[in-house]
Amino acid sequence: MALALAFGALFFWRLGSAPLANPDEGRYAEIPREMLASGDWVTPRLDGINYFEKPPLMYWVEAASQAVFGRSEWAVRAPLAIFGLWGVLLTYAAARRLHGRDAGWWSAVVLGTSLLYFALARILLLDLAVSVLMAQALFCFIVGVAEPPGARRRQLFYALYASMALATLTKGLIGFLVTGAVMFLWLAIFNQWRRLRPLYLPTGALLFLALAAPWHILAALRNDTWAHRYFVYEQLERFLTPVASRPGPVWYFVPIVVLGIFPWTGFLWPAVRDAVRGGWRRRNENAPAWFLVVWAAFIFLFFTKSHSKLAPYILPIFPALAVLIGAWLANRVAAADALARLRGGLRTFTFVCGLLAAALLFAVFKVGAIIRDPAQAEALRPTAIVLAVVLLVGGVMAPWLAKVRGARPGLAMMALTLVAFYGVLAGAVGDIQKPGTKNLAAYVAAHARPGDRVMHYYDFFHDFTFYAQRPVELVTGDAQARQHEFGELEIGEDAAAMARGVPLGESALRALWTQPTRLFVVAKKRDVRGQRADGSPALLDDPTFHYRLLAESTDHCLFSNQP
Repeated sequence: MALALAFGALFFWRLGSAPLANPDEGRYAEIPREMLASGDWVTPRLDGINYFEKPPLMYWVEAASQAVFGRSEWAVRAPLAIFGLWGVLLTYAAARRLHGRDAGWWSAVVLGTSLLYFALARILLLDLAVSVLMAQALFCFIVGVAEPPGARRRQLFYALYASMALATLTKGLIGFLVTGAVMFLWLAIFNQWRRLRPLYLPTGALLFLALAAPWHILAALRNDTWAHRYFVYEQLERFLTPVASRPGPVWYFVPIVVLGIFPWTGFLWPAVRDAVRGGWRRRNENAPAWFLVVWAAFIFLFFTKSHSKLAPYILPIFPALAVLIGAWLANRVAAADALARLRGGLRTFTFVCGLLAAALLFAVFKVGAIIRDPAQAEALRPTAIVLAVVLLVGGVMAPWLAKVRGARPGLAMMALTLVAFYGVLAGAVGDIQKPGTKNLAAYVAAHARPGDRVMHYYDFFHDFTFYAQRPVELVTGDAQARQHEFGELEIGEDAAAMARGVPLGESALRALWTQPTRLFVVAKKRDVRGQRADGSPALLDDPTFHYRLLAESTDHCLFSNQP
């Protein structure tokens, strides 16, 4: 209960205080809104255009949240906070079963206060949800193989199959292929096959198919291009080829893990080293620890091999790392030489705190190096100073408390430092986040009448359609008007969109501009001001183009052909 209350407060603190970020939060809020509006729960759509990039489980969850709590930032982020809380409690339960109550507590604290995990528990992305579901499957497996045949073992294996199915419905084939590979490698390398039976495979496979198969079948039956886009492009080509344009060096995920597991970075290596001490000779004795190592190592190498890399992709290894670190801490804090064993991790904590504090101050005082807008840098200075003070005080206090009061108070100060850091950061996220189009969408929602047309010029602004609660038309250059991809919209997957000429060319916009229909157009200022590459004036600087500027934000403007 204490863990649930503490991390529930941490993850939900000011959850709805900032507008949705573009493009991801806007996109993953808008697709469920369109599901609610259309009543079609099979074919995901973005701006009314088929969108086959991801399976629908989180869209369904998000739509349910919007239906119950309304269309707000809090409502669309709440499911991720719940998943984050569930992951912490799940890690506690698994670590407690494997290593005891103290290990459960420390593992939960390590996971919940880790920088990357906390961030993704408050941002509307799919990576946290699939990570928790994959972790649930793998935890059920390693706990289940230790159970004798009976009801408890059967429940754990059925939960394993169900979790893999839900993970598959969240982000595709990795939900069962990657989790299945981790289990297979551990069984094969360490010859643990005898622990596998009974695995309840026939009924478990039926449960998996009953949950995962229906949507895949319906999506294929209703959409001719779905199978190629979903299986070939999204699941295979993005992994095997650079088609997604998200490359990264072989060490891409190393700094993400090192910083993402902060403040516990300094304990990671000794935790792994001690967990598998004795190596192959003690493989049976250390089999659960080796399972966690295989889990983290395989998934790390899997995403390292991928040609499509983004920082959140590596999150599925964090529950395994949290248990390794948590179990190690539980053993070390009770030892007579606890301070000596923890000294390296405490020093690393102090060093990283100082480094982050310096980086924050540099960002807001050295205008142009990181933050280009002087006004934004000045506005962020008070927050950056408070965050730097929190880090510096915590970085000094943690090792001092460990020295004078003992290991537990020192480690508690590490966790509290990050809790304070996250609390201040959550309060200031609205100032840090780059402004979107919320205020422009509010203007349109308040002033648009039936029959008016709303358009996005040279881009698609994902948050606008959610806040305006309506789809928009798209306008681009005449030469690009028949592109099959526009602002991450998958126009080529929707024959109806292609047939009605999406997107429009600029000449079509100019032809409509003098007609009686009122048009609202949203654009980035840089796309409508100044000169184009060919030397001609941009749209709003063209003296022959007459318009009325209705509203603007830092980067965007809204204009119309009528008052």
